[in-house]
Amino acid sequence: MSTPLTFVFYVAVKPEKLWEGLFSAESNRIIFAGADFEADLKAGGHMKWIGPGPDGKPATLVGGEVLRCEPPKLLQYTFQLGQSPFKSRVMAELEPETEATKLTLRHDQWDKADPAYAFCSDGWPRILSRLKTLLETGKTFRPH
Repeated sequence: MSTPLTFVFYVAVKPEKLWEGLFSAESNRIIFAGADFEADLKAGGHMKWIGPGPDGKPATLVGGEVLRCEPPKLLQYTFQLGQSPFKSRVMAELEPETEATKLTLRHDQWDKADPAYAFCSDGWPRILSRLKTLLETGKTFRPH
């Protein structure tokens, strides 16, 4: 197992707005460069981000299964990059602060051979920064 990835962001919105930003199709399309997001946010439900595959046809870029869902406080799900045989686990926890919401994202249960680890260690900070900017200003910056 690889070291868990943990990221903490403070976003100047209420937990409900941050939850919507994290898990709505609309905001995901913006922060994930046009990818479609489909989710059944209940234990046992499925999640997937769909975008163009190598052949240009729609493909599942990331898929997962919801393990726990307690809106607007906690979502835990499995994470599988594309057609990879490896699965890891993501937990997003939202805690209200005085004028912001603390978001703690923990991505763990990695297989040492999972190439998604390097992708996510760089990708999560970029995605969460784009989301923070979007929710606080109404616009965001382009992905690299």
